[in-house]
Amino acid sequence: MVNPFESAKAELISTPAMVIDLPIVEKNLQKLHSYADQHGLHVRPHTKTHKSRYFARMQLKQGSSGLTVAKVGEAEVMALESSDILIAYPAIDPDRRRRLAQLAQQHTVRVAVDSAYGVSALAAAAQEAGSTIGILVDVNVGMNRTGVSTPVEALQLAQQIAQSENSLRLDGIFFYPGHIWRPADEQAEPLRQVDAILAEVITLWESHGLSANIVSGGSTPTAYQSHLLPSQTEIRPGTNIFNDMNTVRAGYCELSECAVAIICTVVSTAVPGKCVIDAGTKTLTSDRNVTQPDSGHGHVLEYPRGKIVRLSEEHGEIDFADCDTLPKIGERLTVIPNHICPCVNLQNQVYLQTPEKTIAMTDIDTRGMLS
Repeated sequence: MVNPFESAKAELISTPAMVIDLPIVEKNLQKLHSYADQHGLHVRPHTKTHKSRYFARMQLKQGSSGLTVAKVGEAEVMALESSDILIAYPAIDPDRRRRLAQLAQQHTVRVAVDSAYGVSALAAAAQEAGSTIGILVDVNVGMNRTGVSTPVEALQLAQQIAQSENSLRLDGIFFYPGHIWRPADEQAEPLRQVDAILAEVITLWESHGLSANIVSGGSTPTAYQSHLLPSQTEIRPGTNIFNDMNTVRAGYCELSECAVAIICTVVSTAVPGKCVIDAGTKTLTSDRNVTQPDSGHGHVLEYPRGKIVRLSEEHGEIDFADCDTLPKIGERLTVIPNHICPCVNLQNQVYLQTPEKTIAMTDIDTRGMLS
């Protein structure tokens, strides 16, 4: 393929540098929203991938109904762009609950909850702040990470929320099908199983006079099969705005749909058959590919048969055993990372490549916000 980052390589920027191609981002957003509009779904993208107000504005302009975050620090920043924020993470510790309740004084704040303790704690925080927090009951649909395990447990939490007077508001159901990494044309059956769980919860709630106005789910791997979940009302993909080698190798996008690359420099060719680039775990992270863990720590556009075989903190080692030529010392290479989300979180600023191939910069506004 033609390297869309060729112009950025020629810029006098320090490496390793993260470059984001805005035209590719725009196409990715348009593709998702066209699909969602076609199937009557709301889009509430997870900002954990880009962690940037700049890209949040792009998503909202495209038609996103609100934003998803993981932590309260992210919520406080993203609330500067959207008045409707979902925290897709249990808000358990006291400081987090207090800050979310304060944020809810002026914004629509929703939190995913899977425990009676979490419900009670958020109710107390909201009551003290004089605010109302919307709650989505987190239902485990197969990821086995968070979420209640049975419809009865989901009902019990929903009833507890409904009885919390004005401090909490029962808004619906939260789920995450993150366990589904099958090829797109093989997802119908696992998604049918997910929808069966959701439908059972919804039916049980309705029989007790409760409703789930929002059924919020989705992931990048399942994004374009979301119509196979009739119970779902909104999707929360994150990675799809940029894509990475996880989504490429799993067949969820083309390499040409990867909007982010690391421009790096060859700093050593001393070991025969190898080169070392100035991008190690502090740039690429140590994440292996989800579906092809032995494929290396990313993909080198200029040498597609080269393999990033080992990373240390500042060194990336590329093996060229299957290549006809090797790079020269000082040459710049373009690497598409395996997992873009933690890579973005390692950056304070990133370079933006405009449609005219000029370079600008933007901040990673919620970089390092872990609480």
